[in-house]
Amino acid sequence: MAAKLHPLAIWGLVKETRTALEDDRPLLVTGALAETLVQELARGGTTGAVGSHGSPEHAAALVRVLAGGPTEDDVEALRAADRAGVPVIAVQTGTERFDVPYVLATDVVACQPGAGFPVEEIARVLAARLGESATPLAARLPILRDPVCDALIESFSRKNGILGAAIFIPGADLPVLTLNQVRLVLRLASAHGIEIDQQRLPEVLGTVAAGFGLRAAARQLLGAVPIAGWVLKGGVAYAGTRAVGEAARRYFAASAA
Repeated sequence: MAAKLHPLAIWGLVKETRTALEDDRPLLVTGALAETLVQELARGGTTGAVGSHGSPEHAAALVRVLAGGPTEDDVEALRAADRAGVPVIAVQTGTERFDVPYVLATDVVACQPGAGFPVEEIARVLAARLGESATPLAARLPILRDPVCDALIESFSRKNGILGAAIFIPGADLPVLTLNQVRLVLRLASAHGIEIDQQRLPEVLGTVAAGFGLRAAARQLLGAVPIAGWVLKGGVAYAGTRAVGEAARRYFAASAA
């Protein structure tokens, strides 16, 4: 018999997501031409959600704009953020590329002279760097919303694809896959600034239920493809989670409009 998903587990995720929405720490942008980048990131956003003044310790993330190679001030700012455990990305202007201390190479965005700030790429790198913790910022900064939703859907779909392929006991994957789907949907709601309460919870569960049909089809097909069944199961878990995420994204985007 397949294990069941306990309602308290879902309600625990709801409370966790509601708590996350209370995080009002801003995105901090410092360095060369910081004010210009702040204006671009803040378009349509909540006042105070992004700024160029303050301490990294009190920020959700730091974007440091470098005019060429890192200066002593740049290194000090990056070191302070690293010590505080604050996620950092760097935007490097100019034609020459330099190593940036305390920042992963994947978190450095190149900005070509005269081209303006690559805001969409900066938003995409921020979303990837922050993961689930990006949702409170996405709720207040529309420029981050789509990149954050993209990153969340891909991350949870990949997790469920791996779990679906790895768990061989029939039905044993249902609770963990469904819980991940619920978590994804709730995070997408948070990214749109929508708080889920007991009245709206059935709507969320209705959205998640769309993935059950795909998993049922996968179990029926496993018997016909016994050798590569784990591949099929993982693929369906991935696709089902992605379908749930995209449906939830559309639902919450319409609700927030």
